[in-house]
Amino acid sequence: MVAFFITCYRSTQKSPKFSHEGYTMSSTATLVLDDVSYQLPIVHGTEGERAIDIRDLRSQTGYITLDPGYGNTGSCLSNITYIDGDQGILRYRGIPIEQFGNGPNFIEVAWLLIFGRLPTEEEYRGFAADLNANANLDEGMKLHFEGFPRAAPPMAILSAMINALSCFYPEHLELDGHDSLRLASARLISKIRTIAAYAYRHSQGLPYIYPDAKLRYVPNFLHMMFSQPYDQFQCDEVVRNALNLLLILHADHEQNCSTSTVRMVGSSQANLFASCAAGVCALWGPLHGGANVEVLCMLEQIHQGNVTPEEYVRRAKAKEGNTRLMGFGHRVYKNFDPRAKMLGEAAEKLLANLGRTDPLLDIARKLEEIALQDPYFIERKLYPNVDFYSGIILRALGIPTNMFTVIFAIGRLPGWIAHWWEQNQTMANKIARPRQIYTGNGQTDYTPMAGRSKPTGQ
Repeated sequence: MVAFFITCYRSTQKSPKFSHEGYTMSSTATLVLDDVSYQLPIVHGTEGERAIDIRDLRSQTGYITLDPGYGNTGSCLSNITYIDGDQGILRYRGIPIEQFGNGPNFIEVAWLLIFGRLPTEEEYRGFAADLNANANLDEGMKLHFEGFPRAAPPMAILSAMINALSCFYPEHLELDGHDSLRLASARLISKIRTIAAYAYRHSQGLPYIYPDAKLRYVPNFLHMMFSQPYDQFQCDEVVRNALNLLLILHADHEQNCSTSTVRMVGSSQANLFASCAAGVCALWGPLHGGANVEVLCMLEQIHQGNVTPEEYVRRAKAKEGNTRLMGFGHRVYKNFDPRAKMLGEAAEKLLANLGRTDPLLDIARKLEEIALQDPYFIERKLYPNVDFYSGIILRALGIPTNMFTVIFAIGRLPGWIAHWWEQNQTMANKIARPRQIYTGNGQTDYTPMAGRSKPTGQ
């Protein structure tokens, strides 16, 4: 039997506390295996997080750790986004997410995430000009859309076309500084909305609408989505602010599945386009970017089935059939997701300004009210998450359901770029290569075909 325990203590040696890449290491943990002690550094983050640094564990002890889903494993050091799930805190580069709620500007936040600070007016105007200058797709890229079936999933098209950008812009396969990062970021952030709009137009059999350099980021996207050659879509300020806010609130969320995918692919020194295309694929799943679609389907089911919110909650608690309360709970948040609060308010404001009502919003509000007063949800810390209201906003904007996750990808792109670049610039960066605990057969001899017996039970 292996004896195992860890004791954490502050070092009593006279060597000073030292700092490295934004964290400090001033204490160690003692790991004891079979009466042999090993000293493991303790890492302290700027907001009080603590971690035991086990990067040398296997070489020192022969052991590895097992953490399915990586829920207790820190894969990197990052200074981009901070989350305190217990307190419901989310900050971009130290700025609380709530401070982006009034007069939101997605491009400003994109610059903040990628370059680490808010842009000056000159930088902002220059970046906006870069976005306008790079909105068009190469005419050769348009031919690729014709090869996709009309019913092709938009996320499949988005990933393929982002990857195809590697062919059209080989100068961005290697980025060597701020200027090259700025141009590559502007091209990718600008073109992703054009790709998304063209994917939608292709699915509808509609002519592609060229971007309009006179329009800002969000109105230009909606113009390419909904304008007709004879009738340009008019985007008012309320709509622009709502979609801007939604994109901002999705712009980064530290080491989620898609961002970790971008980092993992990028760790092989894959280019920015390839890494972000992989992020799109990870985001595609219903447990990640597709979750707001599941919420909207649930609300539609309640509405169409004339089921009261109270009855639906009862069924979900009793686990009757496949009844699940979607949009509640989060892998990180054990408190109210701050993004959900902002989107709930934004949904009500948007519908009021559009002069519309939506029974799905009424149902969502009632579900939230019930859950926040029910001990079942309180004890399990199941609060509304970002997906709970985002679908209602997109529905009000006329975005079809199969484009919801595409909008998420447009919003998340600056975060992916920021993390890809941060990792790229880390001197200690290594190719990601998780270990495993093998549970299969021991050494087994090959059996010729003639000597193989039929499997049991067949």
